[in-house]
Amino acid sequence: MPISPWPERWALSIFIFLSVASVFTTSCENLLTEAPNDGDLLETPLPNLTRELQIMFNKGDANFEATFSVVQGLGPLFNNASCGACHPGDGRGPESVTFQRFTEPGGDPRKNGEPQLQQFAIPGVSPESLPAGSLTSPRTAPPVFGVGLIESIPEATILSNEDAADTDGDGISGKANMVPAPPFVPPTEIGGGPGLHVGRFGLKANNASLLAQTVGAYLQDMGITSDFAPEETVHPLGNGVTLGDNVPDPEISAATVQQTVMYVRLLSPPDRGPITAEVQAGEQVFTDLNCQTCHIPTMQTGPSGIPQLSNVPVNLYSDLLLHDMGTELADGRPDEQASGSEWKTRPLWGLRLIGDFLGGNSNYMHDGRAATLDAAIRLHGGEAHVSSDGYVALSDTDRNALIAFLNSL
Repeated sequence: MPISPWPERWALSIFIFLSVASVFTTSCENLLTEAPNDGDLLETPLPNLTRELQIMFNKGDANFEATFSVVQGLGPLFNNASCGACHPGDGRGPESVTFQRFTEPGGDPRKNGEPQLQQFAIPGVSPESLPAGSLTSPRTAPPVFGVGLIESIPEATILSNEDAADTDGDGISGKANMVPAPPFVPPTEIGGGPGLHVGRFGLKANNASLLAQTVGAYLQDMGITSDFAPEETVHPLGNGVTLGDNVPDPEISAATVQQTVMYVRLLSPPDRGPITAEVQAGEQVFTDLNCQTCHIPTMQTGPSGIPQLSNVPVNLYSDLLLHDMGTELADGRPDEQASGSEWKTRPLWGLRLIGDFLGGNSNYMHDGRAATLDAAIRLHGGEAHVSSDGYVALSDTDRNALIAFLNSL
């Protein structure tokens, strides 16, 4: 076939260009998407960081998303290969990623068995398995946004909401989980130094320090040793056999850990969603049911060397205290001063975005067993049973309003 003359090819090109342009100008809203607002993300830094803090944040962000391989020291036992794998988008973990604490049948759960089941292993090493009859406690990984604000709330503020003896007779008796700091956490760190400190992190508030929480996550979840914890984990059930990989310990430096700590410390909580008339009505239902006694809407940080963390409100909807949640939610495993039926009040901020970061499949409660907020509320027992019973007795209109309020947080 002869080659078309230049004018004909030029005309054809113009026709194609105009046709494509017409498609984009008439229906681009169906072809293009917009980036979400920062307030709808869980990995946004606190505003107006200094250049130095922004650099530290960026380095820590890279650490958080880095996937370890065997040649970098992964394992020998591990749950996942990166921080971000358990905290997608810096939110809570998917239902399929659970952490289990276990003990030998009839043993002291604080002394027998490993604190965490590592279900994966590097080649040549057997992953852990549970002995028959072991006491297990599935856990979903909590979100990491806003933890710097939580860290900055003074201990006295948290302790002021304790009522361990239920002196006011309302049936609610929150208490702090007072925990020791690992030796590597200095007194200059919140939750560090000698004595007992108010636990803030973990589903049973068993950790008072972001540094300790981060070091533990590297070691337990990924098998990554650091200058703070330079020894590999031991063999399943603590039988004294030390496992190792072919990478010299420690596998990451103190600087890497500190960058990761600073990254999560500087993460901003997401913004509230639209506050409609139904949301306002639901907030009143929330108050009428006495939910705000445990899910305290706002606490205040104390002085901090980071201005964005200093003397600011923290709208977390939690008292950070332990509460007995009844037999249905009990895992039977004590953790420091937490009993087998006590859990830390879960912060409610970011509820509206859970499904966006878990493929549309929200999960609630410490083990992700509730697929809906309605189911989660109905599971509340123990100290929360009066509020839960009150919720069940509500009209459909009031129940829907309460759910709308929760989905605005």
